[in-house]
Amino acid sequence: MPARRLIFLGPPGSGKGTQATRLAERNGWVQLSSGDALRRERKEGSEIGRKAAQYMDAGTLVPDDVITGVMLAAVDKLPSGSGFILDGFPRTVPQAQSLDGGLKQRKLRIDAVVDFRLADEEIVRRIVERRVCQSCQATYNLSFLPPRVPGKCDKCGGGLIQRPDDHREVVVTRLETYKAQTAPLVEYYSQRGLLSAVDSSTGADAVEAQVSRIVDAAGRG
Repeated sequence: MPARRLIFLGPPGSGKGTQATRLAERNGWVQLSSGDALRRERKEGSEIGRKAAQYMDAGTLVPDDVITGVMLAAVDKLPSGSGFILDGFPRTVPQAQSLDGGLKQRKLRIDAVVDFRLADEEIVRRIVERRVCQSCQATYNLSFLPPRVPGKCDKCGGGLIQRPDDHREVVVTRLETYKAQTAPLVEYYSQRGLLSAVDSSTGADAVEAQVSRIVDAAGRG
């Protein structure tokens, strides 16, 4: 499939990260996750990482100027003509407006925006049961995607942990924050004719089929 530039919207735990990984691997595109980028900065102890950690641990959004700069820098590092999926960014309308301006300067544009929708109760359950490999960042779920050996990564054997921002109290705060600040993006991208919604309560393969149809249609538009 020709290169596409996509945005995946949706609350934490809605499956957008899993689908971004699948689509990127199948088409040779790049998944640009704001969460992964910020966690890398935090682990390295950079100034921006320390600043972001305060917000991440509290379950609130990282300030617009911090995350927008990080994500545009990530786009700049890609080879010319690369397809990419922005996963977890933008999260606010000001971020979206800054992204629009930054991409325009680079003579790029977003082809489609996919909105992943899932009930709050299911989101909380999925995130609280999520475990991540400390070494390779592979993700598991204690209910529907458990590791073969409890506490060990299938891919590299690294130890599995629960992220600080995956505890129940933080998850509830993250959902409230999402609804207040991120949900307006649905209207923002709807007005631009870019938004399509998918039902994330179905199985991963069914969700992938929905996403593929949206991306194919965007390419024909």
